[in-house]
Amino acid sequence: MLTLRNYQLDGVEKLRSSYRSGKRAPLYVLPTGGGKTAVFSYIAQNAVSRGKRVSILVHRHELLQQASLSLSRLDVKHGLMSPRFAQSQEPVQVASVQTLVRRLDRVQKPDLVVVDEAHHALASTYRKILDAFGSQVLGVTATPCRSDGAGLGEIFDDIVVGPSIADLIRDGFLVRPEIYAPPVGIDLTGVKRKMGDYDKKELSNRIDKAKITGDCVDHYTRLCAGQPGIAFCVSIQHAEHVADAFRQRGYRALRVDGAMDDLSRRRAIEGLGNGSVDVLCSAELIGEGVDIPKVSVAILLRPTHSTALYLQQVGRALRPFEGKTKALILDHVGNVMRHGFPDDDREWSLHGAARRGKRESEDLIKIEQCDKCYFVFERGPSSCPACGHEGVLKARQIETTEGELVKLSKEQIEANRLKARREVGTARTIEELIEIGRQRNYKNPRWWAEKVLNGRRRAG
Repeated sequence: MLTLRNYQLDGVEKLRSSYRSGKRAPLYVLPTGGGKTAVFSYIAQNAVSRGKRVSILVHRHELLQQASLSLSRLDVKHGLMSPRFAQSQEPVQVASVQTLVRRLDRVQKPDLVVVDEAHHALASTYRKILDAFGSQVLGVTATPCRSDGAGLGEIFDDIVVGPSIADLIRDGFLVRPEIYAPPVGIDLTGVKRKMGDYDKKELSNRIDKAKITGDCVDHYTRLCAGQPGIAFCVSIQHAEHVADAFRQRGYRALRVDGAMDDLSRRRAIEGLGNGSVDVLCSAELIGEGVDIPKVSVAILLRPTHSTALYLQQVGRALRPFEGKTKALILDHVGNVMRHGFPDDDREWSLHGAARRGKRESEDLIKIEQCDKCYFVFERGPSSCPACGHEGVLKARQIETTEGELVKLSKEQIEANRLKARREVGTARTIEELIEIGRQRNYKNPRWWAEKVLNGRRRAG
């Protein structure tokens, strides 16, 4: 039987209060690994006990299976609606959105519609289903934000925020992240955006190169050899290249992507859990709905403007497991600099966010690193503040080592962000800006400098 944790019970009560106040579509926010599926399964069970019908909308087969397992633990009879299952008349239906939208004229209207991974709810398929049913709605998500800047308030009329990632780490429900990231980020100037994020084709051409991504296999070998990990890649081709690099070094690595047949994909994912696979190299697949607590390493090889995608990816490694004390995040593409640490405080709302035009290159950092313990600190001391070792790698030396990862802390990131911004802010001539661009190894320092000056003129 499934037993809810205290914070989950508190979330259920707050949702009930929202409905009692007249709201029809509250959104429940709980971090990846916090147990959203358990919460909506419990709510579904209670709805059925009162004679209600519930439809649970999912957009991936893994999410359908996850919801079904959770409902089974509560002994809730339910049907599964997807091409591989026969339609049933059970009071609870876990439905693939792609299937349900084609069967709207053949299904009984539910009293409650649960939208799993509700940040997708603005898509036309979801809207068509919700409009057709006109039922009460419950949205659940770990990341109530979208890269296109649209607000979820178009669908939901209230927000109930559960404990944060930091809260769950403090209480032992998640493990702490330890992040290694490049001291100098990848230059992505000129890469276009599409639907709020980097254009995948252009990004793949820029990232799928050893000189840019660094040798992720070397870092995996040095920091966490043999630990179960997921490498998040840009494309299927990129994922295969990364998997092949791991295999050449003797690791059991597989590519996994949405184009694979269900059996092969399931076996690959299960292999990561049972120990027969060391690293899965994912092409836009394992970001949502894959619960493998044993995973302790997330290898970030895809730059993204999406905070939601970033948090979904790193969240795969934060679940606790016997003997697991931390999660290693190997960020080869500077996503932590774009979005902050996973356990940073975040203000969630139903309002959209204005698109930000700031180039990631403005946030890049310059630091020093101990070549013995890999502690990272601001430029200045001649020896490591952590271990006292004299062999400090200067920032200039680090910059010439493409892709080298260093251990980061929140304080270091904030201090170096401020330092980098001040450096740009005090530069007055295009020549000074071009020199900054050269020091940061930008691909086109003049283009970047002109962009900075043009931005200043527009700002008045």
